Amino acid sequence: MQSVQQGRILMGRVPHDADLLQWLTHFVQENHIRLGEISLIGAVKKAVLGYYHQDRQEYEQLVIDMPLEIANGTGNVSLKDGKPFVHLHVTLADDRGTAFGGHVAEGTRVFACEVIIREFTGTELSRHKDETTGLTLWK
Repeated sequence: MQSVQQGRILMGRVPHDADLLQWLTHFVQENHIRLGEISLIGAVKKAVLGYYHQDRQEYEQLVIDMPLEIANGTGNVSLKDGKPFVHLHVTLADDRGTAFGGHVAEGTRVFACEVIIREFTGTELSRHKDETTGLTLWK
């Protein structure tokens, strides 16, 4: 475990029809956020979610091409290959309350989304390939 300190707290809205992951990545890079926590709520027009198959050590993408509520969105910012990297998961719900969840991938299109980013300072965390899981995890 690392000790960090609270930095800036940024609140705002992701633009309509933006690619959620691309927009967040660009935002943290432009604002020099190298370590942080992300929370968000809202709705998407389309979702692309990743599911990690532990046995094969590979992601499979699930494309859900319909409007969905973001019941919860949570993630973090750390470094990968020396650049700020967004790792984000969401729980989504359709009009009947059926839930979908997973790792947010490019192609997830925003309908409306409010986001809070809590920046941390202190020891930086960087991602490196973990030989046991095949994932890029904090080292």
